[in-house]
Amino acid sequence: MNARTEILDRIRVALGDPVPPVPVPRRYLRTVQCADPVDLFADRLADYRATVHRCDGDLAATLATVLAGSPSLVVPPDLPAEWLTGYRGPVRRDGEPAPLTVAELDATASVLTGCAVAVATTGTIVLDAGPTQGRRALTLIPDHHVCVVRVDQLVTGLPEAVAQLDPRRPLTWVSGPSATSDIELNRVEGVHGPRRLEVVLVS
Repeated sequence: MNARTEILDRIRVALGDPVPPVPVPRRYLRTVQCADPVDLFADRLADYRATVHRCDGDLAATLATVLAGSPSLVVPPDLPAEWLTGYRGPVRRDGEPAPLTVAELDATASVLTGCAVAVATTGTIVLDAGPTQGRRALTLIPDHHVCVVRVDQLVTGLPEAVAQLDPRRPLTWVSGPSATSDIELNRVEGVHGPRRLEVVLVS
């Protein structure tokens, strides 16, 4: 639609005349092809200043290394206990016996979760409050988020991810650490969520 058509349509609306429908092309990609989605996902995360760790064997040992400098950790109530066998700091399970308050979450150094699905082409992790993910506040308030992504949870493009998700669930889309920029493009991290994001890719 050009400017002339838009102006004439507005005049027709003001005069009470019906506006003829304008066909909208729908040529969205339904699937995206790429040589190696895992490498592409890792590259996209690195572009966003997230840290990627590859895990081909002992997940607990990898997580222990990633969380070694963290003085405290909060996890969802259903996070597998075997993920935590190598971590030596204090662990709190959200919801046991009651959900942690905002102040308690803010005082916690790190959060460890899984995810619902991940998108290679955009480097996006999607959380839907499902298994191993916990409620939304859990991953938005602590300053350091460690997320476990299994390779079988990785899809190539956004349409494939959307097809797997339930729109009625509380979806959180994470593409790197929380960051924003002002008009002069000065980057500020940690405004809307964790300042640090570390992803453990489990093959």
